[in-house]
Amino acid sequence: MATTAPEPTRRDFLFIATGAVGAVGIASAIWPFVSQMAPDAATIAAGAPVDFDLTPVAEGQIVKLFWRGKLIFVRHRTAEEIKAAETADVGSMRDPQPDSARVKAGKSPWLVVYGNCTHLGCVPLGNEGAFKGWFCPCHGSVFDTSGRIRQGPAPTNLPIPPYEFVSDTKIRIG
Repeated sequence: MATTAPEPTRRDFLFIATGAVGAVGIASAIWPFVSQMAPDAATIAAGAPVDFDLTPVAEGQIVKLFWRGKLIFVRHRTAEEIKAAETADVGSMRDPQPDSARVKAGKSPWLVVYGNCTHLGCVPLGNEGAFKGWFCPCHGSVFDTSGRIRQGPAPTNLPIPPYEFVSDTKIRIG
């Protein structure tokens, strides 16, 4: 004796359709209340901290990101770049600053600097120039692998934004 399921009726269809429309209506009514809990764009632009995962950044690579509407360079320096930055003659620089003051202690492969030339705010090109740091093509400023001004009209080094290491592979800017 085989049992068969009864054929769906118009009433079954109406129950399903009414339930679907009701679910969409409830979701539409709740959505504004849920979305208003997130910070608005003005708050985020005003300086909410930005977390950045360092894991995918290859050695020798420079990554660009934005915080507070300003360009930030995150550079994963090679051993040669670190050595060149640490052994440079700080006394001969226009804005003398040792490499150790520009990176976090124990995290010398990672350099985090603002990405605008301190001369007129142009965006310098990475891995360029005589010191293989940054080169500003607009007016010829040359920065080393620690973001220190070495040649050209820029008056100061590339500034360092406020940042901290949250873990070995993550930083928080701001």
